[in-house]
Amino acid sequence: MSDHGDLKTVLNASRIVISPGVYDALGAVLVEQAGFPAAYLSGASIAYTRFGRPDIGLVGMSEVAATVSAIKERVDLPLIVDADTGYGNALNVRRTVRLFERNGAAAIQLEDQTLPKRCGHLNGKTLVSPGEMIGKIKAALDARRAERTLIIARTDAIAVDGFEAALERGERYVEAGADILFMEAPQTQDQMVQIVARFADRVPLLANMVEGGRTPQLNAQELEKMGFSLVIFPGGLVRAYSRMARDYFASLKAHGTTMPFAERMLDFGQLNELLGTEQVLALGAEYDRGRFGEDDD
Repeated sequence: MSDHGDLKTVLNASRIVISPGVYDALGAVLVEQAGFPAAYLSGASIAYTRFGRPDIGLVGMSEVAATVSAIKERVDLPLIVDADTGYGNALNVRRTVRLFERNGAAAIQLEDQTLPKRCGHLNGKTLVSPGEMIGKIKAALDARRAERTLIIARTDAIAVDGFEAALERGERYVEAGADILFMEAPQTQDQMVQIVARFADRVPLLANMVEGGRTPQLNAQELEKMGFSLVIFPGGLVRAYSRMARDYFASLKAHGTTMPFAERMLDFGQLNELLGTEQVLALGAEYDRGRFGEDDD
């Protein structure tokens, strides 16, 4: 893994790390070309786009692992991977961490929900015991091959047991050795300030901005000033795409052609430029000349 793929190096920079959510390699290419320092592979967004279903624990380990592999074959920027609950107990966590790290994950996020899990901004969540989650964190730390592969501990306790209970879980997860702490779905700016005051001098803090979710919407500069080190926008791309796709299909149905929508689309040439088609074909031609060079005379 190059330094460019090392989230630890990126986090050591002075500015907050903005990590847009993606669900496939094309999204990761767009994130990289836009100049972001990292991307976040959202399990929710995989459920939305691959299955057309909500984030209620339907996505499995192998499906995420395959997506990680496809993304890292295409881009070099650090990839933060949503591993949900680790897909089982601590032994499952060990396997998940080994597989995701091998496929190119720079950071792996684990949460303390029970199975089946659900989106952190939905009602009806339940939690494993703090001891079970600590075991998962320890298993993840033991399983990783390199310390630059970061383990993110997420707690959903604010919505389940209340803010004070969530802070206590956060304490225990930091003591267990989590590299980054993710306190999911604080409901007020005051709660966010309290999280920073308690933890920011000991561990990098992750903020999750969900459009229409429970957490106040702040921009990266505001979050940086508050004391957060990393901010994710996990489902923003899906929401933007879905709005655009609705408009696209409505226009196509109304007009029987894509031409009225063409100014909002990439044409054939522009898409191939984004994908680097000419460079890929040129590389293939170089290999062909090397293999069959004697036929060129």
